[in-house]
Amino acid sequence: MALSGVGVKRIDITVDENEAEPGALELMKIVRPEWKAENIQFKMLTGGNTNKMYACYVPEIPGDTVLIRIYGHKSELMVDRAKEIETFQVLFKAKCGPELYCCFNNGICYQYIPGVTIDSDMVKSEKVYPLVAHKMAQMHTIKPEDGSQISNPGLFPTMKRWYQNFPKDFEDEETNIRFKENIPNYDQLGKELEELETTLVQLNSPIVFCHNDLLLANIVYDEQTKDVAFIDYEYTCYNYQGFDIANHFCEFAGLDVVDFDNYPQKEFQLKWIKKYLSDWYTMSGVNKYVTDKDVEKLYVVVNKFALAAHFFWGLWTLIQSVHSTVDFDFLGYGIQKFGEYFRRKEEFLALQMPSD
Repeated sequence: MALSGVGVKRIDITVDENEAEPGALELMKIVRPEWKAENIQFKMLTGGNTNKMYACYVPEIPGDTVLIRIYGHKSELMVDRAKEIETFQVLFKAKCGPELYCCFNNGICYQYIPGVTIDSDMVKSEKVYPLVAHKMAQMHTIKPEDGSQISNPGLFPTMKRWYQNFPKDFEDEETNIRFKENIPNYDQLGKELEELETTLVQLNSPIVFCHNDLLLANIVYDEQTKDVAFIDYEYTCYNYQGFDIANHFCEFAGLDVVDFDNYPQKEFQLKWIKKYLSDWYTMSGVNKYVTDKDVEKLYVVVNKFALAAHFFWGLWTLIQSVHSTVDFDFLGYGIQKFGEYFRRKEEFLALQMPSD
């Protein structure tokens, strides 16, 4: 990605994920030198399942909260940290994201975005879903600052890299039995990945600047401004438009308690896609009316890419299940994601483009 990483403070401090306050106080001396150490409060945040998050604030100074994210163990196997930092800068400049204050040895500090993370009801509500579609369309119009052409979507290179790190066995016997009984073997997944790439590349989905991880916990709604913001840019890159939308729809199922029946029905998807396309055309400078055929075509593309979304996070969970120190059943989630991939595979691949 031809983006600038210039100007970010880099601080030689390591924050202990199990005892974060001493390191966090050292960071605040630099990020918020005007704050008195004895007045600083800390709150551990929930919602992430790769990293650990803390909010730092002074109660007497409302509206100024610094977030500290401590990278998860071995998370560099999944995340390009240098690219993530560049993404923060690009999105802040485009008024699509928070300000990045600094990087430290094992994490970053950045601006807190006020609001509440949306839930499974809000994401489908008339007051929220158009805002999400609009914000995604806005993000999808961001171009490389150097004017270069976008030609390398990140989806399949990332999945192939994760596939190479796919665990063959688990040390714990009970976990290993669960893994062997519920996850397809290495060769079968490799064949599925090849077939998926062949099928989806042929759809010619536009390559745009994608978030790639729009689960509900990564969307913040501000009641006062009546707007949404996207947070957490670990997986952001130029990617297929269809994947970003599909992945968001797949995340309607939830994370801690997964219910794939919450995957949006066609009627809702068509409304969402029509709003998205209208805004994307306008912000891209395209003088075009959104037709029913435009909406139907993107609907087909999105639902085929939903298979890639399940496969993508299925691979991710298996690597996390080996390395992560976060208390989350990664293997169980991976079993669910691959299960849904195979359950919906025939149905989604059978979808046909509307005739001209």
